[in-house]
Amino acid sequence: MDPEALRRCMSFGFSDKQSDAFIGQYGNGFKTSTMRLGADVIVFTQNQNNWVPTRSIGLLSYTFLMETGCDDVLVPTVDYQYDLTTTSYVQMLRHDQKLFSSNLAILLKWSPFSTEAELLKQFDDMGDHGTKIIVFNLWFNDDGDMELDFNSDKKDILITGAHKKVKTNSLDKIAAQNYVSTRLRYSLRAYASILYLHVPDTFRIILRGCDVEPHNVVNDLMYRECVLYKPQIAGLTESSVITTIGFVKGAPDIDVQGFNVYHKNRLILPFWKVANNSYGKGRGVVGILEANFIKPTHDKQDFEKSVLYQRLEFRLKEMTYEYW
Repeated sequence: MDPEALRRCMSFGFSDKQSDAFIGQYGNGFKTSTMRLGADVIVFTQNQNNWVPTRSIGLLSYTFLMETGCDDVLVPTVDYQYDLTTTSYVQMLRHDQKLFSSNLAILLKWSPFSTEAELLKQFDDMGDHGTKIIVFNLWFNDDGDMELDFNSDKKDILITGAHKKVKTNSLDKIAAQNYVSTRLRYSLRAYASILYLHVPDTFRIILRGCDVEPHNVVNDLMYRECVLYKPQIAGLTESSVITTIGFVKGAPDIDVQGFNVYHKNRLILPFWKVANNSYGKGRGVVGILEANFIKPTHDKQDFEKSVLYQRLEFRLKEMTYEYW
């Protein structure tokens, strides 16, 4: 990001996402997600798109705001630009030296870095462009434990206390506990493995030094079928949607069912249970679809309860029973 883009990203009440092509709309995703993980976040970003390469650093700190009693949300930022004469990055003054020095002093006092040199060293492993986000002062739960568990699995980040498995001799229950539909509730690695429907060859998610292998749930299905759905509203037909549906391996004994619903390639609803399987009907039936015709909520954890959403829910329920 260039300096202006960083300020837009970290500021509240601003968004330049006016097109339906964007996944997000209001620009709140970065702020709300990082502040949910910890009290403070510092962002390092390097940009090569403009004539003059730039580096920018911004701090969004709940600790700073509370300790100083700020009435407004202040986001101190500093910028640097590449100087051809010295072949190095020098301070870029958007206003004056006094403001730059004030922002830098706040960054050094309220971040994990005590000198300007330590701040700039964070760009050493970034390459020509990119963004690094560091969340610190992570939250603790009511028991005094960190909400995130970094110790139980050296290759994963877990939700503390949420991954305790029930002891059982039932192979079906063991299979259900180990399946991605259960693990994604507490495992970042499991969730990230199904987060995107299609993963480009040039895209990688690296978690704690190890690549996250994409998990295509379609490959878990037996007796697969593809069902075409054409949503309609006000007499107009929206884009057609193809749903892949089948029995997950181990069905119907394994207690797994539901639809993975994506929006613009990103998972919104994982294993959405639309059918009532109190009598076992629909048990083990899993489907995957990309529903770009309905709008996700701001937190990307659900869809807005529109007429199109309700019709989709009804059709997926029918689809489950028809397949069963």
